[in-house]
Amino acid sequence: MISFLLRFIWSQLVFLSKVVRALFIFCCVLLFLGGYMVLRMPGNSYDGPLPPLTPQQANLEKELRYHVNMIAEQIGERHIHAYQNLMSAADYITYELENYGYSVDRFPFTVHGKTLYNLVAEIPGKKYRDEILIIGTNYDSYPGSRGANENGSGVAAVLSMAKYFSEAQISRTLRFVFFPNSYPPFSQSPEMGSMKYARLCASEKENIVGMLHIASLGYYSNEENSQDFPIPLKWLYPRKANFVMFSGNTSSIDLVKETVKYFRENARFPSEGITFPDTASGIGIADQWAFWQHGYPALMITDTSPYRYPYHHSPDDTPNHINFEAMSRVVSGLEQVVGEMVYVRKSKLRTLLKKYIN
Repeated sequence: MISFLLRFIWSQLVFLSKVVRALFIFCCVLLFLGGYMVLRMPGNSYDGPLPPLTPQQANLEKELRYHVNMIAEQIGERHIHAYQNLMSAADYITYELENYGYSVDRFPFTVHGKTLYNLVAEIPGKKYRDEILIIGTNYDSYPGSRGANENGSGVAAVLSMAKYFSEAQISRTLRFVFFPNSYPPFSQSPEMGSMKYARLCASEKENIVGMLHIASLGYYSNEENSQDFPIPLKWLYPRKANFVMFSGNTSSIDLVKETVKYFRENARFPSEGITFPDTASGIGIADQWAFWQHGYPALMITDTSPYRYPYHHSPDDTPNHINFEAMSRVVSGLEQVVGEMVYVRKSKLRTLLKKYIN
C-alpha cells in the first residue's frame, strides 16, 4: 500500500513538473514577444459587416481582375526558366504604366546569361523631392505556378495604384518598382531584382523614407480555422483569414505603425500588424528584406499566403481563387494610406480638421 502511494505521489510530481515546465516556456515566449516582437498597433482592426462597394471600388475590382487575368492566364508562369513569359510580363507592365502617362526606366541586370529588368516609374515630389516612398512588388512567379495570387495580385495592385496617382500633385516623391527573381534559388541572394535595386539606391545615397512591398493580396475567408501561423503567433492572431497583414522588421516599426494607423483610419476592412527581428525567417520575408539589408525601413502588405492560401506555389494558383471584391477594398484602402504618406501637408490638415469637427 505504501509502495502504491509513493508511486502515485511520484507520478503527480512528474505531471506537475511538466505543467510548470510548459508554463515556464510559455512565459519565456511571451517575454520574447514583448522584447523583440511588437504586436500592438495603432487604432483598431475593423470589426463588423463589410459595407457595399463604392462605385470607385467596383471599378477597381474590374481593373484588378483584368490585370490578374492578363498576368496569370494570358502570360502564365514567368521566371528566368520561363524567360519569354517573364519578358512578356515586363512588357505588359511597361505598356500599362506608359498608358497612364509615366516614363518607365528599365534597369537591366544579368543572371545565368539572361538579361532581366527592374521596372521603375515615379512622380517627383513638389516639396520634398529627396524623400522617396517606394511601392514595390515582384512580377515573376514561383516555378510551376501561374502565380495569380503570388504575385499577379501584387502586380495588379501596384498598377492600379500607379493609375490612381498618375495625375497627382504630391509633396514627396512616389516611386513604383517591379522586381523579377524573387523566388528560390534567388530569394535572399545578390541575384534578387530587389537586392540589385536596393543596392543601387544605397550607392546613390537615396533617401528612401519607406518601402511598401505588396505581395499575395487576393485570398480571404470568413471560415473558422482558415488562418494559420507558426507557434506562438497562431495563439495571438485571428483564426479567420479575413484580414490583411502589415509586417516588418523591428527597425521598421515606425513605418509599420504609420501604415497600419492610416489604413485603419481610411479602410473598413480587418487588418493586423507585426514587427519582428530580422532573424525570424519565415515570417513575412520577401523583397522588403533586400531594403532592410541596406538600412531602409520596409514592410510587406499581404494576405499571409503560405498560412492561408491552399494553392500557394502550386499549379492551381489561378485567378478563379482570388477574392477580387475583398482585394478591391484593400487596394482602395492602400491608395488612401499612400496618399497620407506623400501628401505631407494634407495629412496634417486632415488631423486638425478632425479635431475641430469632433
